[in-house]
This record gives sequence, structure tokens and C-alpha cells, in this order.
Amino acid sequence: MNQHYGKLFEVQIAGESHGHGVGCIIQGCPAGLSLNESDIQIELDKRKPGQKLTTARTEADRIHIKTGVFNGKTTGAPILLWMDNTDTRSADYEALQATPRPGHADVTAAEKYGGFNDYRGSGPFSARLTAPLVATGAIARKLLQQHGVEILGHVQQLGGLKIENASDTAIRTNVANSPLRCADAKMEKRFEAALQDALKAGDSLGAVIECRVRGLPMGVGEPRAQSVESAIGAICLGIPAAKGVEFGEGFAAAAMKGSQHNDAFEKVGTGESNKDHVTIRTKTNHSGGTLGGITTGMPLIFRVVFKPTSSIAKTQTTLNVKTGKQSEMSVIGRHDPCVALRAVPIVEAAAALALVDLMLQAQKIQRVLK
Repeated sequence: MNQHYGKLFEVQIAGESHGHGVGCIIQGCPAGLSLNESDIQIELDKRKPGQKLTTARTEADRIHIKTGVFNGKTTGAPILLWMDNTDTRSADYEALQATPRPGHADVTAAEKYGGFNDYRGSGPFSARLTAPLVATGAIARKLLQQHGVEILGHVQQLGGLKIENASDTAIRTNVANSPLRCADAKMEKRFEAALQDALKAGDSLGAVIECRVRGLPMGVGEPRAQSVESAIGAICLGIPAAKGVEFGEGFAAAAMKGSQHNDAFEKVGTGESNKDHVTIRTKTNHSGGTLGGITTGMPLIFRVVFKPTSSIAKTQTTLNVKTGKQSEMSVIGRHDPCVALRAVPIVEAAAALALVDLMLQAQKIQRVLK
């Protein structure tokens, strides 16, 4: 089971939803970064369960740095992070051995691993495993912040409700204090009403999370397999319930003409000769901050689509794999009515992790910090 990310900033995630806990090992983190557990905890608290309109599971997600930090600085050695599981109800999942949940990995996991898979709380397939991803992202984010890079995420769409053109200021000001990670106070009320309606019906909703990255230098990323899009997309599409990623205009580009989508170049500065430094930028940003898989220096903009939560109370039809007969089921347990409410810090962490790795490859971040 491969849960490994990165080439130079490498992360290996481990654990299960109802096992002893979840954690990760990070290799390649530059030495000399000031780091303590509170730096990581602040991001984990945005993701942890038990918040408004999320699962009732109440994990503290208390982070422990086991190795790789000495005297408040990273040493360059592997960093081991760990969080204990403290609030599990494994009995809720016993029936799933016979009646797999529609929309879940119960059947595919059992087939893949010969029935030896840990089915409690979906085991390693659970969104619980995004906690160490967020913890890793907190470290990556701190590295990026030292190089002037800012990451801004928000719930742009929930069900059929969509926020058009939220400003960076609105995201900075409102999202941190919004239980629904919404940048628009009026739309947040509509988001909440839609979620309450879904809960009353025993159902769930899908969503779109938009992420903006500002301050990236030009020249980060490689063509094809190590493009900015493929690096971020690979991590984001590994997030449970993520079903699509788009950059810039994304799928809307299919309805545009080349003359509409092309971003014209212009210079920034007053350089008149070849010896003068001239910064090039684009007048528009339909491409979302990348060309040829390489950053343009413009804001990097991408969105992740999340399907509706699969575990719902509403009665559904499934197959009893022991009797071979169709049966009805209602999923019991504690689940989010919309995964996106806790997924904003996860998507931000995915971006941070991918970009730190690419920045190290481009030598924009040094291996020893001064």
C-alpha cells in the first residue's frame, strides 16, 4: 500500500482510522527551520472532527514530534509525527463485512487485500489519514511562508450554491472564523441551510474547494510528470472523496476560443536595455499560473471537486456478499454531511507539500536555512 509523496521532500503516511493512531515520516526537510508542535497544531485544529456540522467523532488530533527537531530547529534528520486515536466505535462497522456501503471502498479493499484489510472506520482508506497530511503541510507551509508564498483556500461551492469571485481579502478575513470555511457571510447562511436540509433527509452534499497560491516565483515545476499540475493533482486526487482537479479556467476552457484563453505577456519595471532586469508577467491569468507545467509568477489557482459523502443515513440498496441477495441498509456511525467543510486545510496542505518539493527541486529553497 503506497502512501508516499514527494521526491526531495518525501512523506510516508501510516495508520488506520480505528488503529492506535495515525502519523507520518518526513525526509528531506531542510535543516534550521524553527518548528514546534504548536506550529502544526494550528493547522490540525482546522481539520479535526467534532466541529459544527461535521462528524461527532471528537479526536483531539494532538500532534507529537518524535524525531528530527532539536533545540526548536529541524536537524535535517527524518521527522516522525504521531497522533493517537482516542474516540473510536469499531462496532459500528461490523455489519460492513456482509453489506458493503455504496460509494465506499469496502468491496475493492477486500478484493485487493484478500479480506485482510482493516475495515473499521474504513481503515487506511478513511479521511482520518488526512490528519498527517495536514500536519506535513503545516511544515511545508512554514517553509513557503519564509519565501513569501501565501496559500488561500475556501469552499467555493456547496451543492448547487456557488460563490462567484471571492476576493483574497474576503478569504483572509472570513474563512478562518467560518465553521463552513466560507468567504461570504450571506452565502454561509445558505450553505448551512442546505446542509441542514440534507441532514434531515439523511443525505449529504458535494462541494468545490478553490485554492490560490500567491508569491510563487517563475520557473518552478517541470514538464509532464513533474509539472505543477501533476504534482498537486496527484496529492489532491488521493484525498478521499476527491473526484477532479482543475487549474485556471479548467473545464470552462473547453468553451473558450484560443484568443480568449491566451494570456498576453507584459513587462513589469522600467528596464530599457538587455542589462536591465525586466520581470515578465501576463495581463490575464486564464492558465491559472502555469505554462508548460512551470509557474509563471502569477497566482496559482486550482479547484478540487468532492463528491457527496458516501456514508449516509438514508436507506440504500446494497448486496449482501454472504447471502448473494440484495438488501437494504442505512449507514450507522459518525460521518460528515459534506467532506469539504474539513477539507480546506487538507487541500492547502496538498498544495504546500507539492510546491515545497518542486521548490527544492528548482533550488528555490536551500537544504540548510540561514
